[in-house]
Amino acid sequence: MALYECVLMARQDISSSQAESLVDQFSEIIEANGGKVAKKEMWGLRTLAYRIKKNRKAHYALLNLDAPSQAVAEMERNMRLNEDVIRYLTLRVEEHEEGPSIVLQARERRDDRGGRDGGRFSRGGPRGDRGDRGPRPEKPASEAPALESKSENQETPA
Repeated sequence: MALYECVLMARQDISSSQAESLVDQFSEIIEANGGKVAKKEMWGLRTLAYRIKKNRKAHYALLNLDAPSQAVAEMERNMRLNEDVIRYLTLRVEEHEEGPSIVLQARERRDDRGGRDGGRFSRGGPRGDRGDRGPRPEKPASEAPALESKSENQETPA
């Protein structure tokens, strides 16, 4: 049997539990046709680069498959018929990656940075608040730059 990776995008209107059941449905099709699903990853609701069928977001999922080509063809046929699936892409690979995919690794790194709840670079506060650096010093009026008036040498347009 060959190894495949399948990424599918489901409509934003369905709930995440419905998206998971959709992935389970496609997994059952693979298993019924003699294959097995090595890994399932739900990437969650993500913003699309451009609108696809009037959707701005989609639920993403990754399936690592070890299945015959007939099983993959049957799964793709069911994906085309299902109105909740916006797009899918199935690729044949030499081997599956161990551990979480790059998308989940990036999400974990982003979660480690912390939130916007008052860290050093928080954006909260009134206008002009500079966080840990204190208020902005005010210049006395004598140091403020003076407006220059027109000199007499400049010609005015006629």
